Order: sequence, then C-alpha cells, then structure tokens
Amino acid sequence: MSDYDFDLFVIGAGSGGVRASRMAASFGARVAVAEDLYLGGTCVNVGCVPKKLFAYAAHFAEDFGDAQGYGWDLSKARFDWQRLVENKNTEITRLNGIYHNLLTAAGVTLVHGRARLIDSHTVAVGDASYTAERILIATGGWPFIPEFPGHEHVISSNEVFYLEQLPKRAMVVGGGYIAIEFASIFHGLGCETSLLYRGAQFLRGFDQGLRDHMVVTMQNKGVDLQFDADVAHIEKQADGSLLVSLKNGETLETDLVLYATGRRPKLDGLGLENTKVTLDDKGFVAVDKLYQTTDPAIFAIGDVTATIQLTPVALAEGMALARRLYCPDEYRPVDYKDIATAVFCIPNIATLGLTEEQARACGHKLDIYESRFRPLRNTLAGNDEQSFMKMLVDQQTDQVLGIHMVGPDAGELIQGLAVAIKAGATKAVFDATLGIHPTAAEEFVTMRTPTRSD
Repeated sequence: MSDYDFDLFVIGAGSGGVRASRMAASFGARVAVAEDLYLGGTCVNVGCVPKKLFAYAAHFAEDFGDAQGYGWDLSKARFDWQRLVENKNTEITRLNGIYHNLLTAAGVTLVHGRARLIDSHTVAVGDASYTAERILIATGGWPFIPEFPGHEHVISSNEVFYLEQLPKRAMVVGGGYIAIEFASIFHGLGCETSLLYRGAQFLRGFDQGLRDHMVVTMQNKGVDLQFDADVAHIEKQADGSLLVSLKNGETLETDLVLYATGRRPKLDGLGLENTKVTLDDKGFVAVDKLYQTTDPAIFAIGDVTATIQLTPVALAEGMALARRLYCPDEYRPVDYKDIATAVFCIPNIATLGLTEEQARACGHKLDIYESRFRPLRNTLAGNDEQSFMKMLVDQQTDQVLGIHMVGPDAGELIQGLAVAIKAGATKAVFDATLGIHPTAAEEFVTMRTPTRSD
C-alpha cells in the first residue's frame, strides 16, 4: 500500500479531469478529484451544451418563417427568454447529477472546493490536505476580457447563459468561433445585433473560402459586421444603455456588450509556485507529449495546456493519460491529425483537415472542388441562402486533405466524413460512393470537376 492518500489527485472535474479520474479508478488506482464550481466543466455548464441549446432556440425563428412556404401559419409564435433559461438550467442540473454519479460509481472520491498545490505531492482544499503519488491539473480555461475604461460593463460567455432579460440590442466583440456563435444566437432570438472585430476578417485560421462565404451569409441575415473596429471605452448611460466608443472616433449604442476575445488557462491561486511546474511563453502549463509537466509528479491535460481546445480532445487526453499510467498495455497516443470541428452558428460551419492555405504551405499541389447551392428545403420557403462546400485533393496522391462546409447541420454531416478522412480516403473513393438523393451530403460524392487546379 502506498504511503500517499491517493495514487492520483485530479484538480478540475471538467471533461478531461472526469475522464482521467474514471478511467484511472477503473484500472484500480485510488483517485480523488477536486472541483470548486460545477461538475462537467465549461462544456456542460457554460460552453458547448448550453450554447447549442441556445442555438437551437435561435434557429426556430428562421424555421417558423420558412414554414409559411410549406403551408403552415405560425404568425402567433412568441418567444419566452425566461422559459429558455429555466429549461436550460434544468437540463444542466440533470447533467451535473450524471457526472456526479459517474464519478462516485467509479469509486472516485469527490472533494468540493478550490484546490491549491502545497508541493509536488500535496493538495489543500479548504482546511483539509491530501497527498498523492501523482497530481493532474485539468482546470481548463476562463474567458479573457482585456482591461480598458468601462470593461466592468461587459459580460463574457459565462454570464450570457444567466441573463435575466434578453436585450433589445446586443453587441459581440471578437472574431473567433465563440463570437460568431453568439452573434448568431442574439440575432436569431430577435436582438438587433452587431459584431465587432479588430481584424480585417473574422474566423482567422479557418479556410479563406469559408470565411468569405460566412461574411456574406451573416450580412444577408442582417447582422451588422464591423471589421477593423476596436473598442476604446464604454460608458453606461442614465437609461442603462451602453455607449461604445471606438478607437476610430465612432460611437455605437447598445444594451449589452459580450466580449468573446479568447480564453486563458485557469491557474489563478493554484499554487504552481510551490512546485517545479513551468508555463510556456503563452501562459499555458508546459507539458511533454506524455502530458508530464516540468515537475515529474504533476501532469496536465485539456485547455490548461497548449492543446486543441475541444472537449473531445480533453476526453482523449484524459483517457490516454490514465491508460499510460495505470494500464500501459492499452495505451495509445492521441492522434491530433484531421480533427473535425463545428461552429454552431446559423447556419453551421464544419471543417476537417487542412485549409487551402495550410495545404499550400505544406507544399501540396491541389485540385479544389467548391459548390454553392440553395438547399432543397429553402426552395418553397423562398429562402435564397446558399450552402457552401469545399474539398481539397492532393494532385499527386489523390488523397482528400480537407473538407469545409457552411450549411444546415454541417457538424452532423462532417462527423461521418471524418471517419473516411481518418482512414485515408482518396477522391476516387468519394467518386465511387453513391449519394443519398436528395440530400446536401450527396454533394461531397458528386463533385466531378475541379473548380480550380494548381
């Protein structure tokens, strides 16, 4: 029996921490996990789950409008923000309970409270302290709001899920996927919505063709997109509205400002200074390919490290670490290549593999297939919105290097294609696959002629 209280003490009960805890316990390790906020972490509580529920709610406005072309009269439809928030809270509470049961059923000791590292093998939670042979940091990320005059008047993505009232006018500041999602949500729920980004175009890092298509799509919907726009200061008016002054001298008035300008590792008060753990130049916990920090007894996974910030990635890292430490015969490293991602804006964005820009930087000569079309559902609805699909193929090997899409249920569609790409599918394989007609998905197996070739 070890002299330590636990074999593994996990700090943080988010996606990665819970998976690592459960798996390690199933392999016979004595495991404890400390959490000071909510079980399930960002994803379950203030991230992907409630955000997608809100996106569903926002999409109904377009659905009701489209339904008229199909013979439905829904003119009396009314939206109740409080009901949405209450129902969302009920669902999140249910999920919290599931996470609690998963941990306790696996034999994991659940410690409620903020954990602090005393040394490489000791963790304090409140007045109690615990020793462990190994410690895992899985505290995730936290929204970052820069300091500027009036920053106290803005909210982050954490608070948006608990607003008492839906604002009449909303402004989202940021150019990443979180900003795009919330701009879509506010607009879909009937808010007069602006999106401000200090760069020349949002969604940096995504395929350029996809970015261009999304700009046109959001503008056609009526979202006010303002690029090269940077906030100088914000003042609260007597009537409660917010006056936003930009660095170019312009002023805008709104009722709510949501900052979605990135996230940073949640490390405040963790006590890293009491260990040999170091941070990288961007403030993430430095780890090697086996998730070990510069302190041999301490590991880190998920958004607290410079990994791909996605829930499935944290889950995979938690699984891999638990296997390596406590069931090495089953260990296999995480494959970070060709990870499919989705942005749950309206319409959805989904992307898989390399962008056109990345493929060229890697030296590939490309055949590029692009398709823009109006989905069948939009015809009777009188909706002119177009979907966008793009496929990148290496000329020499015929291998499909990247797939990108803007359109309804893009995330659901790309997930299936991710299996094919992971298996190394070539364009010939796609060509030999019969489509399901009529669907949008069949477009990916009926692209016969490149729109562009190197």
